[in-house]
Amino acid sequence: MAANKQATYQAVAKNLIELIGGKENIQGAAHCATRLRIVLHDNDLMNLKEIEKLDYAKGAFLAGDQLQVIFGAGTVNDVYAAFRVEAGIQDMSLSDVKAQSAQKQNAFQRGIKALSDVFVQIIPGLLAAALLMGITGLLGQKGIFGEQSVVEMYPAIAGLNRFIQIMSTGIFTILPLLVVYSATKRFGGNPVLGLVMGAIMLHPDLGNAFDVGSGKVKPEIINLFGLKVELVGFQGGIIIALMMGAVVAKLDQFFNRKVPDIIKLFVAPLATVVISGLLLFTIVGPFGRFLADTITSGLMWSVTNFGAVGFMLFAGLQQVLVITGLHHVLGAVEAQLIANTGQNFLMPLMSVALMGQAGAVFGFTLAHWKQEKVRQIGLSAFGSTFFGISEPALFGVNIKYKFPLIMGCIAGAIGGAYVYFTKVKAIGFGATAIPGFAIVSTNGGGHLQYVIANVLALAVGFILTLLYSKMKKINFE
Repeated sequence: MAANKQATYQAVAKNLIELIGGKENIQGAAHCATRLRIVLHDNDLMNLKEIEKLDYAKGAFLAGDQLQVIFGAGTVNDVYAAFRVEAGIQDMSLSDVKAQSAQKQNAFQRGIKALSDVFVQIIPGLLAAALLMGITGLLGQKGIFGEQSVVEMYPAIAGLNRFIQIMSTGIFTILPLLVVYSATKRFGGNPVLGLVMGAIMLHPDLGNAFDVGSGKVKPEIINLFGLKVELVGFQGGIIIALMMGAVVAKLDQFFNRKVPDIIKLFVAPLATVVISGLLLFTIVGPFGRFLADTITSGLMWSVTNFGAVGFMLFAGLQQVLVITGLHHVLGAVEAQLIANTGQNFLMPLMSVALMGQAGAVFGFTLAHWKQEKVRQIGLSAFGSTFFGISEPALFGVNIKYKFPLIMGCIAGAIGGAYVYFTKVKAIGFGATAIPGFAIVSTNGGGHLQYVIANVLALAVGFILTLLYSKMKKINFE
């Protein structure tokens, strides 16, 4: 039996290689838990429709510059092993394949991906902090478990609650430092120099940016080469930190190339830090503050002036950004929102947008349950949406058949309206759907309203797609 399965996997691998244009068209391949991921030299040489019909394949789609064929947990390991042998390629990790895929992207796409990569390393810490914020908010908020808060009902846990409060806010006090570190590393510089620059941004001898902004503190002003420079810190300066990470990395690379080896150890880092510091206080800092204030003010202005319509437009179109890859820039915007206002109103909107697509893919799957391919990929894609991953649903079903995407966008917009009227907000970013529950603000019964908003978007997407599917004949060939 095992031998027969192995022969079948080899046959699948051979057929797949033919359908993607032969061995010479393979740039790299790896697999994740459920999908075989292949980077091709020329995507036009593959036959996606025939790939979807392969034995064991539950669907296939092109995401960015990667062909992703869904085989399911366990099976994908066996198919990949046979594929690697038949193609004569070396074993590669997912990061290797992503690097190969990135080589095919244009400068704009690489820039978007770089922004995403900067926050990938930071998000686990932010999620942990946001979860702790949610816990302490639940413990301290009145009206959830009665007229008194949990802390008031059980004074013995007051010390624990205070301890959790301190742990939950720690990362936000040094967030610009972490962003500079991660950005410097991502752009190819020495991350330790990024840490140094981050420490300079938060130096205690500088006036606290929030205190200066509120008028509590008057900043010291110095004369620097004829320029009057205000010695103000960069607390909350996420966009500035991103920009400084790129500056430090490029200067580090430049001086390591130009400075002679005999003095490089001393001169290169010194020059990098000094020039980066000058740029921070004279050009990057002021411009970054202007840019951050403009983005935050623009978003808040849209909320104030467009109200529910603005929320509906964002939630209705956010998953379209996912298709283009532009959604990666939203992490920086969310981080800046939290730094400036303490809250993030974008996350709940992104979550209902996701759930609208989830409802659409489930409605389409149920309407065409007899089609095995649709059923296999639809259920898998539907499950992944609950953990904040919409690409399988988008590329596997909704975009392919078009109308489920539209119905999902309408559902997201309706969910966005509910978010507006119930004022659901988050205190972190980087998670949506079920994981996003951990970072929802407790204000105004936020957790309950978050659940209702997501269920509403899911239900509307499901119903609209199911009804429309009954009126439309689909060609599955």
